[in-house]
Amino acid sequence: MGMGEVKQAESYRERIARRAAQEIADGMIINLGIGIPTLVADYIPKEKHVLFHAENGILGTGPSPAPGEENPNLCNAGGFPVTLVRGASFFDSTTAFGIIRRGKLDMTILGALEVSERGDIANWIVPGKRVPGMGGAMELAQKAKKVMVLTTHLDKNGRSKIVRECSLPLTAKACANLIITDMAVMQVRSDGLYLLEVMHPYTVGDVIGATEAELKLDGEVGVYR
Repeated sequence: MGMGEVKQAESYRERIARRAAQEIADGMIINLGIGIPTLVADYIPKEKHVLFHAENGILGTGPSPAPGEENPNLCNAGGFPVTLVRGASFFDSTTAFGIIRRGKLDMTILGALEVSERGDIANWIVPGKRVPGMGGAMELAQKAKKVMVLTTHLDKNGRSKIVRECSLPLTAKACANLIITDMAVMQVRSDGLYLLEVMHPYTVGDVIGATEAELKLDGEVGVYR
């Protein structure tokens, strides 16, 4: 199978996760939220030593296990099976949240229902659905040194999830640093939201047209394939 065929078979979720993995540096301690963020662990090069943190008490979760090799006693905070990397450790949930609240995480990668152009995140109430609660998202969004949001650009009704003002209850204000969608890579700066890259085959015009928030440009916009 050629490289072009591999990319064609790749889902939008996998491409978002692959792009997000490029933002991760060697030695980082990172928390992965439920959804697309959990896929990021599958795209970390073996030469990078990264420790993934889970609120249920693990530091050092690895890629998803192969089908049939899942350990029923080993899962992340979302209940999905995980593997461990060398040097992983276990602890209680109090310690797990202590790591978050003391600002020890280099990065948290979260999903979102809405993100505003100022970096406000709304990701815990799904309209019309019962939810168990906010979980650790509030603390993660406020305390991590860098917050990256992975989401689809549009909701199931075709509305922009990158908005001027969030209409859903907020998880945290002005916390997102980088937003990666199936259409674009955007950076939140002090003076607004900047379009850094478009996802092939979308154009800058496509992204601006699909985005409710105001997108600013600073030099040439890259293309991610």
